[in-house]
Amino acid sequence: MKPRQILLAGAMAVSANMAFADCTNTVPVKTISNAFPAYEIMTGVMAGCGNVESELDKDHRLKIVDAFSANPSLYSMTSLTNSTSVPMIDADLLRPLDDLIATHGSSLNPNQFIEIDGKTMAIAAFANTQHLMYREDIFSDLGIAVPTTWDEYIAAAEKIQAAGVVDYPIGHYMKDGWNLAFVFVNHFLGEGGEFFNADWTPSINNEKGIAVLERMARLAPLMDPEYLVSDTTFVTKQMQQGKIAMANLWASRAGAVNDPAESTVAGKIVMAAGLRGAERIASTIWWDGWAIAKNISDEEAAAAMKLIVASMAEDVIQANNDDAIWLAKGFVPGAAAKGAFDTAAGDAVPYPMNKYIGSMHSALGSGLAAFMTGDKDAATTLADIEAAYVSDAKEKGLLK
Repeated sequence: MKPRQILLAGAMAVSANMAFADCTNTVPVKTISNAFPAYEIMTGVMAGCGNVESELDKDHRLKIVDAFSANPSLYSMTSLTNSTSVPMIDADLLRPLDDLIATHGSSLNPNQFIEIDGKTMAIAAFANTQHLMYREDIFSDLGIAVPTTWDEYIAAAEKIQAAGVVDYPIGHYMKDGWNLAFVFVNHFLGEGGEFFNADWTPSINNEKGIAVLERMARLAPLMDPEYLVSDTTFVTKQMQQGKIAMANLWASRAGAVNDPAESTVAGKIVMAAGLRGAERIASTIWWDGWAIAKNISDEEAAAAMKLIVASMAEDVIQANNDDAIWLAKGFVPGAAAKGAFDTAAGDAVPYPMNKYIGSMHSALGSGLAAFMTGDKDAATTLADIEAAYVSDAKEKGLLK
């Protein structure tokens, strides 16, 4: 099957979503982005401004490095996420946006600015994250306050466990590998941890790293004993089937857990912000947004920035409120989006964006299960993970 592609030229007729933003564009601009409703909305607005050709392709990530390496770039701007931004930044293919934001971006929210080494390299449009989902009926019956920290979460889980009202008080995506590593990443950031020293050597075998492992060990007896095979889908089904009372789950599952067609407890699950560690919310924000090519003229870059701003104008967001967890002004989170919005509006940070985090995440995914099964203590586990990271980073040429 060929990749889904949608071409939107500025000369095409105005659709319902194109008429909101007050914009007129006279500079030819080409965009490439992922293909789903939020990007259809934004590129539709851009097309209505004039002189815009947009390509929507679910496999755009496979094209953008080569396309932006051309001089001039084959596209003016592209959609990006935490992960797809890394190779673009490493190859120095993106234009820093601070000057354009100062001139054209006054209507944007500061939490939309994706900064790398002190420079804004992308504008986030909407988000996904992890946040608390809980059974309001169980909390009410047992007189339990909604937790805001991981310590409060564990205390609430212990009360639910003692009451015996569900199979297990909590669920968590702690499947051995990527998921288990991701849990550590979130908790470590929540403790205020820094994964690397200034020279990119690892920095997790410390008090904060040990505190995270100790918390993960406290969570284990509150879950299904098979938690090392538990991914997001597993936890979602536990929630839908009434087997657990709460979970810190991906925001993208908020609709499913309360869907009457899928859930036996639909309407009983409430969304709240992600849980806090010692320093900040222990969740990461995964953003989708826009970046502008480095290899284009200043005039084209300015036009692209104006179009980005127009595509997220307040009236556009209001007219398409429920199509994404928008980060721009005008978004009013509904019941399903409240937890994600409160998390993103708080002090949660984006998933790290650097070329070293992949090696760290892989080392964590390979090494954490030994601690969870009791085969290694915390300090040994973290020391072995650091050694695995160094080995992999050297093999990739990231460390000497």
